[in-house]
Amino acid sequence: MTDNRFFNRSELIGILVLAVFLVAVLPLTLDVFRLNLVAKYLTYAFVALGLVICWGYGGILSLGQGVFFGLGGYCMAMFLKLEASSVENTKIQSTPGIPDFMDWNQLTALPFFWKPFHSLTFTIAAIVLVPGIFALIIGTAMFKRRVGGTYFAIITQAVAAILTILIVGQQGYTGGINGMTDLRTLKGWDIRPDHAKIALYFFEVGCLFVCIMIAQFVRHSKLGRILVAMREKEDRVRFSGYSVANFKIFAFCIAAVFAAVGGAMFALNVGFMSPSFVGIVPSIEMVIYTAVGGRLSILGAIYGTLLVNFAKTSLSETFPELWLFGLGGLFIAVVLAFPNGLAGIWGDYVQPRIERVIASRKPKPEGWTDGSVADGAPAE
Repeated sequence: MTDNRFFNRSELIGILVLAVFLVAVLPLTLDVFRLNLVAKYLTYAFVALGLVICWGYGGILSLGQGVFFGLGGYCMAMFLKLEASSVENTKIQSTPGIPDFMDWNQLTALPFFWKPFHSLTFTIAAIVLVPGIFALIIGTAMFKRRVGGTYFAIITQAVAAILTILIVGQQGYTGGINGMTDLRTLKGWDIRPDHAKIALYFFEVGCLFVCIMIAQFVRHSKLGRILVAMREKEDRVRFSGYSVANFKIFAFCIAAVFAAVGGAMFALNVGFMSPSFVGIVPSIEMVIYTAVGGRLSILGAIYGTLLVNFAKTSLSETFPELWLFGLGGLFIAVVLAFPNGLAGIWGDYVQPRIERVIASRKPKPEGWTDGSVADGAPAE
């Protein structure tokens, strides 16, 4: 029988543990610098959440999620950069009132597509709509022609490479290889002091839990069940009268929007945005986060993201040249030994033992016996 509960007991405990860990334990035990690093890690957790829906449930492996992470990040960075480029702040430039990299590249006026980003409302809408529409275009072009599997993964990699080249090449409009730096204020509120970093951390955690609820709703809805059926037997779903292409497009678009929200939070928390977060390498790393945590588990993907990034920071500080080998080895080990990641280890080995221990400590009803034969009855 299908479990229609929004959260089962295990998931509810996992949510509460994650909430206590992010809201209480980490803020009380880490200094502001380390807490800001955790905020950076959590921006990738948004991408991992989207990949659980897209890859885990829909069976669509995208190796270009950095594209949508970058689009969301650049949308937010454009707003922040315009606010930091007021006439007063840029009066030493040849053309005051435009971003510094535009002045360096001899632009004398703000490009037309930058002007709407003076509005925070437009920026928030763009963070959702721009990557969503871009994913809709790519998904429609691919899935309507039944392009999937390895071919789709390669195409998303190509899109990531193209966007990176475009951003770097259009230096006067995007900041080029250096990206957009010196992001200072949000509607006049300075985002650089320690108290601002702490406030942004809690805001990001709140946004993450909203996305968790959305992902959980999709998972337990009819749509989620169709995505799983589509992953297992696509032809049967198609023969049942459902449009497989439309379901794939939806999963791809919602993953793109989640990634874009993470990118926007990255620009806010870290204070810059560059093409180094858009290309093939960061996109593959985002897939590794999901694989390590468990591509079929919403909470597992978040824990996997935190674990891999904690390990990355710790090892790269001590052994900077060996970290990439460690990351590759970790991914190979997960694929070969634990294909369902940390969530699979928990579900297959840890949780059953905990449940047996809890069951053994419950009071037994009167007359209960440990054997299958009632007291006094002859055994066969």
